[in-house]
Amino acid sequence: MKTHTPHPFNHLIHHPSMLETLERLGYQRMTPIQEASLPLALEGRDVVAQAKTGSGKTAAFGLPLLLSLHVNSMRIQSVVLCPTRELAEQVSNELRRLAQFTHNIKIVTLCGGTRFVPQCINLEHGAHIVVGTPGRILQHLQEKTIDFSHIKTLVLDEADRMLDMGFYEDIEKIIAKMPSKRQTLLFSATFPKEIERMCKEVQNDALHVSIEEEAHTSPNITQVCYKVEASEKEKALKGVLLQSDAKSVIIFCKTKIGVAELQGYLLDEGFDALSLHGDLEQIDRDEHLLLFANGSAQILVATDLASRGLDVKDVEMVINYELPQTMEIYTHRIGRTGRMDKEGMAVSFVTPREESFFEELTEANFAFTCKSIGDLNPTQTKPKKALYITLCIDAGKKHKMRAGDILGTLTKDLGLEANVIGKIDILEKFSYVAIAREYADKAFDGLCATTIKNRRFKIWKLG
Repeated sequence: MKTHTPHPFNHLIHHPSMLETLERLGYQRMTPIQEASLPLALEGRDVVAQAKTGSGKTAAFGLPLLLSLHVNSMRIQSVVLCPTRELAEQVSNELRRLAQFTHNIKIVTLCGGTRFVPQCINLEHGAHIVVGTPGRILQHLQEKTIDFSHIKTLVLDEADRMLDMGFYEDIEKIIAKMPSKRQTLLFSATFPKEIERMCKEVQNDALHVSIEEEAHTSPNITQVCYKVEASEKEKALKGVLLQSDAKSVIIFCKTKIGVAELQGYLLDEGFDALSLHGDLEQIDRDEHLLLFANGSAQILVATDLASRGLDVKDVEMVINYELPQTMEIYTHRIGRTGRMDKEGMAVSFVTPREESFFEELTEANFAFTCKSIGDLNPTQTKPKKALYITLCIDAGKKHKMRAGDILGTLTKDLGLEANVIGKIDILEKFSYVAIAREYADKAFDGLCATTIKNRRFKIWKLG
């Protein structure tokens, strides 16, 4: 059967600077969702698009949004609503990259978990695009610190997750503050009845776009299942982890309680395990994600809701400690690994109660290699420690701290080789640097005894 080759972006976009930016950023050809939705969105039509994480949907709505801006008018012209802070920041960053095609486009991110007043000050200087979560954006509207009377485009990203999280009423109140004559683009991985209802209420003569994708996943992902009794799962999990050389593993559970209990078990067994669930404070959530992403923890135990919008690269293994309830969630889970043409492993534990759903997965062409606990042959007797330890510095963007300042101090002043220094993250008030475990004490002692940018800062180890 002849396969369709996606068109390059110049098939639809004729703006020379935008095409140069796309080429520089590595956008070669349109993904299926981009090819299907871009022509409609560029015409100004309302669109309902079925699109999963990683399908290229940010560019699918971002390009029409950016190309229609009146840059000389410092008014908010577009709003992107996202279910989580992580997804909002991810979308903002990608829009800023695409916005490099011209000068002076201002994009503001408004999410909970950060201070309200600095956001107000930022808005006072004007903006073209606002990206954020419904709760915080509604708070700005209620406090009259934001004006949506000139909105031309509204994007609802991962609309199904926003409804799952109870944001329907907030979204209705936000839309009530916008002009009725606007373009509305809705992206959703699934289409329950609530989404259909939302489309009818917030869109005008919307065109539906759905890319038919086969249920099987990337050929780079090896899928393995272990048929186990519920009482054997902890033992089986320990065996899988000790047998694997994976340096980054996400383990999925259905509930917050399940995540907390499993993390406790893993910590007791000596594994570096962090958690991600809805009850975490935002500061703890951010810290756990940072430690996992920079290699200072090998394992992240998470619920599905908490994992939406994660942008963690190089996840080597995903484990379904508990199978999800839908095929879409299963696909989303294992899609966390095997990215960018790298090899990935997805392991699922199947108890007798989960057999029927597992059969649905196999009937939908998910290809599993089934094993038993007896097949496990751990190559190590105790867990390996994470490659890095993270040091936190009591200074961030607010103090004009830069990654180069930290790197220079560590290499030039303290004599560390650059290859033992991992990821450096500069946040608003704090900076984080990952140091190879065997050099962490030297880096810690050295930073405590010296200055960065001629100033002394508090330093501490995380984890």
